[in-house]
Amino acid sequence: MSVGENAVDGMYAGKSVLVAGAGISGRSAAAALLAEGATVTVTDSAPDRFGGLDTGIGTAVGLTAPPEGTDLVVTSPGWRPAAPLLVAAAERGVEVIGEVEFAWRLAQRRPNPPAWLAVTGTNGKTTTVTMLASILRAAGVHAVACGNVGLPVVAAVRAGYDVLAVELSSFQLHWSSSLRMNASVVVNVAEDHLDWHGSIEEYAAAKGLIYAGDGVAVYNADDEWSTRLSEGKDRRVGFTLGEPGPGQLGVRGDSLVDRAFEDGAVLADLADVNPPGPHNVADALAAAALARAHGVPAEAIGKGLRDFTPNPHRSVLVTEHEGIRWIDDSKATNPHAAAASLATHDRVIWIAGGLLKGAVVDDLVAGAADRLAGVVLLGADRAVIADALARHAPEVPVHEVTAGDHGAMTEVVRAARAMARPGDVVLLAPAAASMDMFEDYPHRGRVFAEAVKDLTDRAG
Repeated sequence: MSVGENAVDGMYAGKSVLVAGAGISGRSAAAALLAEGATVTVTDSAPDRFGGLDTGIGTAVGLTAPPEGTDLVVTSPGWRPAAPLLVAAAERGVEVIGEVEFAWRLAQRRPNPPAWLAVTGTNGKTTTVTMLASILRAAGVHAVACGNVGLPVVAAVRAGYDVLAVELSSFQLHWSSSLRMNASVVVNVAEDHLDWHGSIEEYAAAKGLIYAGDGVAVYNADDEWSTRLSEGKDRRVGFTLGEPGPGQLGVRGDSLVDRAFEDGAVLADLADVNPPGPHNVADALAAAALARAHGVPAEAIGKGLRDFTPNPHRSVLVTEHEGIRWIDDSKATNPHAAAASLATHDRVIWIAGGLLKGAVVDDLVAGAADRLAGVVLLGADRAVIADALARHAPEVPVHEVTAGDHGAMTEVVRAARAMARPGDVVLLAPAAASMDMFEDYPHRGRVFAEAVKDLTDRAG
């Protein structure tokens, strides 16, 4: 019997399991494995991350091969397949799975396994999942958002929720082999993480793993990749920002309408979607489709959307001062997300730059050119965006900030203010990752908000 079969049967007692990565998901997996009776070791390149692990869990710094006798490796999602430890495990015939796969196997052993409603895609995953969780709670369902947002999936399974609204990254899906969702959606696919996956085809294929099994496959009829990945599924439900056809959810007038589960049912008003904008309406439709697939009544959709509180750093208004609106969309970490954010506003001072991770920005810049009143660039790949602006928006004034630490944000905000006039939006939508200058995108957003507050407070 293989380790994978043993895991499904719950036979962890006495097994030797190595957890790769001491982050949130690794810690959760290690604690669950210890409770199952396994001998658990956690490895990480940063020994200061071991603090606070449960008593009884072993640690090892920077392993490049699993210790002799290891039965299973549970990896954190950010570890690449080419990592020496994971390569060595495969060469020895040791199964490697992710925390999500481990959580799935734990869940299937329960007398009443939770329903899994899962979301992946390039942009909008967190908004969709948290909207879904709000809708489920509005319907009286014992549900939680988990995965790449909120609780690790293992912790959510152990907590006994009835329904899991699961956000899954392409990394998490890559390390999963037996997931079979009750309903799932790929909200969209655009270039991202090509440094990890190698090509958009490989990236999209990882996203498409979410449709494995015979659950309801929800797809974005306005997105070519989402539509393509869902083809061939027996139970298929689309959503569109246009008038919905049979088997779809969409927009009719000022309403979100269902023609898949209850033909013509009005689910919510467009005004119920917060924050506004076409990309958020699409996320709301995806969340509504998943909820309807679980049997949630139409009236709970609008209530759940009205109760929904947007997560930080996603098109959040920092302040309005002297007729200028300052918006933090630091979560726009790729060109696709930045394009959606820019499309929401008519006249924008755009703050952009960071690590593009191999993404191309020409379509983004060309599509947004007529909205741009000015651009402020920062970060490692700012020259790539500057070159695209020179080609596609040569009349737009551009200010480059050359400083390479987060203190540069003060100069960024001052430069943006100098370009802005009443009625403009100053939008932080970087189209790039943040790790060249910041800890992560929330840190970048916080630093931006602090710099804006300092500037507007001084102006009075």
